[in-house]
Amino acid sequence: MNGEKFNSERAPQAVGLYPHARKVGEFLFLSGVGPRAANQKNIPGVKLNDEGEIESYDIAKQCHSVFQNVRYILEDAGSSWDNIVDVQVFLTNMKDDFKIYNKIYAEYFKENQPCRTTIEIKSLPTPIAIELKVIATI
Repeated sequence: MNGEKFNSERAPQAVGLYPHARKVGEFLFLSGVGPRAANQKNIPGVKLNDEGEIESYDIAKQCHSVFQNVRYILEDAGSSWDNIVDVQVFLTNMKDDFKIYNKIYAEYFKENQPCRTTIEIKSLPTPIAIELKVIATI
């Protein structure tokens, strides 16, 4: 058995065929979570050009939004922010965004300090600048 699937009504719909999270034993594995809000196509802090490409973005707004989405998924699946044990962060612009993201990250993870890996990637499936992959306990 590969675990029970969970989806949150408060988080944005997946952009592919996958659940928001899957419970296996005492662990909850989240799929990649971006900053879009539930039932909305616009992305907080992102301005797109006519071709749908990023013209400008506010990494701080995206960070706050993605952290909120992670919290929604965790809570709706029976876990919590304090139960996060591992975070993988994908940034599309490490040079410009890391300092801001790292400062905001420290505000959210002041009490619980999970393991973390931050990776720069060329792009994400939608026009966003940050995505998180999280593992938590239940």
